[in-house]
Amino acid sequence: MDQSLSTSPARAPLLHRLRHARRTAFNRMFAAVYFCAILVLLYRHALKLIHSTTYASFLISLSFLVSDTFLAFLWLTRQCFLMTIVYRDEYPENLYKALLLEKSSSDFPALDVFICTTDPYKEPPMRLVSAALSVMAYDYPTERISVYVSDDGGSQVTLFACMEAAKFAYHWLPFCKKNNIIERSPEAYFATNHSSWFFDTVEIQKMYESMKERVEKVLEKGKVGEEYITEEIERKAFSKWTNHGFTHQDHPSIIQVLLESGKNKDATNHLMPNLIYVSREKSKTSSHNFKGGALNVMLRVSATMTNAPIILNLDCDMYSNDPRTPLRAFCYLLDPKLKSQLAYVQFPQRFNGINKNDTYGSEYRRMFCCNPLGLDGMLGPDYLGTGCFFNRRAFFGGPSTIVSPEIPELGPNSVVDKFIQSQAVLELAHKVAGCNYEYKTKWGYEVGFRYGTLIEDFFTGLRLHCEGWRSIFCNPKRPAFLGDAPISLEDVLNQVQRWSIGNLQVAFSSFSPLTYGTRSLGTLMCLAYTHYCFWPTWFIPLTLYAFLPQLCLLHGLSIFPKLSEPSLILYVFLVLGAYGQDLLEFLIEEGTVQKWWNDQRMWMIRGLSAFGFGCLEFFLKCLGISTYGFGLTNKVIDDEQSKRYGQGMFEFGASSNMFVPLITAAIINLASFLMGLVQALRGSKMEGLFLQMFLAGFVVLNALPIYKAMVLRNDKGRIPFKTTATSTCLALTLYGLISLPLAN
Repeated sequence: MDQSLSTSPARAPLLHRLRHARRTAFNRMFAAVYFCAILVLLYRHALKLIHSTTYASFLISLSFLVSDTFLAFLWLTRQCFLMTIVYRDEYPENLYKALLLEKSSSDFPALDVFICTTDPYKEPPMRLVSAALSVMAYDYPTERISVYVSDDGGSQVTLFACMEAAKFAYHWLPFCKKNNIIERSPEAYFATNHSSWFFDTVEIQKMYESMKERVEKVLEKGKVGEEYITEEIERKAFSKWTNHGFTHQDHPSIIQVLLESGKNKDATNHLMPNLIYVSREKSKTSSHNFKGGALNVMLRVSATMTNAPIILNLDCDMYSNDPRTPLRAFCYLLDPKLKSQLAYVQFPQRFNGINKNDTYGSEYRRMFCCNPLGLDGMLGPDYLGTGCFFNRRAFFGGPSTIVSPEIPELGPNSVVDKFIQSQAVLELAHKVAGCNYEYKTKWGYEVGFRYGTLIEDFFTGLRLHCEGWRSIFCNPKRPAFLGDAPISLEDVLNQVQRWSIGNLQVAFSSFSPLTYGTRSLGTLMCLAYTHYCFWPTWFIPLTLYAFLPQLCLLHGLSIFPKLSEPSLILYVFLVLGAYGQDLLEFLIEEGTVQKWWNDQRMWMIRGLSAFGFGCLEFFLKCLGISTYGFGLTNKVIDDEQSKRYGQGMFEFGASSNMFVPLITAAIINLASFLMGLVQALRGSKMEGLFLQMFLAGFVVLNALPIYKAMVLRNDKGRIPFKTTATSTCLALTLYGLISLPLAN
């Protein structure tokens, strides 16, 4: 197995260690028992369907058979993540000894960092500045680091922020290394306890606040005024935005070298990293392929300038939280037993600013932590879109067969022997950043990040695994990267809707994991990817269980076993078994019971809103009725909104269509639960309706924040009256419609 770096069999330093989870055997046994119980349940549904005597019983039996078949499928594919759980430990201090002390710093591979941003009004430029500075200050030879900022919005505000970051880096980099600072994002560092500050902290904080003030004033104005331009080279750079016809959707490529490691030095006379601003050419007549297209431009531009063998991809709101992170990644990427087949090392997405109990389940603990641990025991985790160290070679065909790009300068083995600001290099860089450059090339299909879906990260990871590459999940105790999570329900659901559309695009494409790459992936890996692809179909069983049993309860119709029937044990086992296993996995991965409760509530909310709307939009697009684009998640935080979020309050506010099914379900469940409770208090026999009452009560308990936002709250985050009225009318309509078949 991939246990260590073996440069010298006698005394090779141990770089990493693999441990198998002890609970794997239990997971396998439980899965076998639970699967048998599912088969019994489906058999009961089939018998009821066959022996239906009325139209209503036929529809109800058919609905539950379809719903529970989807539940069974999603549960089965989910189990693949629990069959091969592994944990890894890295020993970067041994890498440091092996490559730095025994030899020289030049043995560290060069590192290209891609930081992606689009809209400075949704992604604050100061977050970008902090992200860039945090990686520029890595505990790594600075002359080996090149940071490329991809500005897909073509904003002069973003370029100005990058210029300010370059100036501040002159002081910030030596400050961090002299004082051995851990939080090398200035925003994160200045938010820490002042007792840990050094004597020169106040001075550098003043520099930071001054820079922040300038950037925010430029952001407010929307352009860079003359008072902020100090050099002629800056004036020349910003003059491109004054050209006639320049818009965010239609403009030439802009490449600005802000720092050059061979030329620029910091305050202590040490070389600084390269810092390059890139805004690719845009045209309304050419497809730009969203983030995947921007990343491929970065691949090409960086190839012409530095062509580092290792690439780190980050979103603009995700800063480095550990200066030794590259060393952890290189514990795998430099292992000769691994590197020939290792495409990337993925770090989990983690977030700061999440409230105590994670109201919206924004940690996505299963997706970003639990599931990758299981995948790591197979071919490795899927690509999560950020916090990932790539082997550049992986973008050019499988491990054994290289796919050559159209010009040799873009190949992974090409050597750059010119200065990055030389005319030849800049001309080629502008050429490969052109909007029509990819026409009749293999980019996006056989080379680079892959196109064809809104979630280029997931699709790229799938394709790389199918080509024979593997990946590693690196999950250190101290988060390697920290980012921002949305704090309004609408933003959360819009993000999930986009993911849902992208997942379905892959599921129903020629690259569906059910049919494509089965030989390379293996059965478990195929089913794991399939789970992600059909993730949005949770909306089918969740919607049915949120409405049908409750509507039947309102009509006094029993559809579940009575308390005295032995078959009740089957339902109890299936519910408690699924929830119990989920809670156990959540707690093992350092979750809490309250966070788990909020997470399962958000699972229901997503199922009744974003998943369903994502499926609807996808199929409307297939019919040519709808179009979709890349929706950018808003990362600008309103103070009042932030205060409510800190108190654990749900943020509704806007009149979103996605809230309507949520509120409708909440109304119907409350009505059915209250009616059942009243009948029980009156002495009516409720034995046959107990499970339906329990289910309605469980939904009501989860929907408490919705009731508060409908009735009790007066702040801006409450549910608008229009949405409440629409949902109430829809609930009454559903009650009336269900009465028709039940009356027969």
